[in-house]
Amino acid sequence: MLVHQILKSKSTDGVFTIKPGTSVADAATVLSNNRIGSVIISATGKTADGILSERDIVRELGKRGPACMSDKVDDMMTKNLVTCSCDDRADDILKKMTEGRFRHMPVIKDGEMVGLITIGDVVKARLTELSMEKEALEGMIMGH
Repeated sequence: MLVHQILKSKSTDGVFTIKPGTSVADAATVLSNNRIGSVIISATGKTADGILSERDIVRELGKRGPACMSDKVDDMMTKNLVTCSCDDRADDILKKMTEGRFRHMPVIKDGEMVGLITIGDVVKARLTELSMEKEALEGMIMGH
């Protein structure tokens, strides 16, 4: 399955973004209110300047306590993003996410962000593929 097929199957539209300079506390509110695991930091709403995940926030809370909540997202976000294109294969994305130990990946087309896929999205897509392959093989074996 390809990334663009995964994006089509997602029920949500677009990607949640916040502007650089936003406080970590405000970013945490966006994560909580929208029940999402990460937010893209974007000056334009179309490009991905960075990503901030709930794990990033929890790690800093563990190190420094609640004082980190007044920091700006720019100081805590991951700046060197790993991205994918609409034509990448799900199994390749799963490998990148597993090796890099991250769960969210922006999808870029013609220099602009067109979506965000999660490891859960990719696993679901792979399970669907495997189920279809299983049914096809069973059908062949049974002569259907």
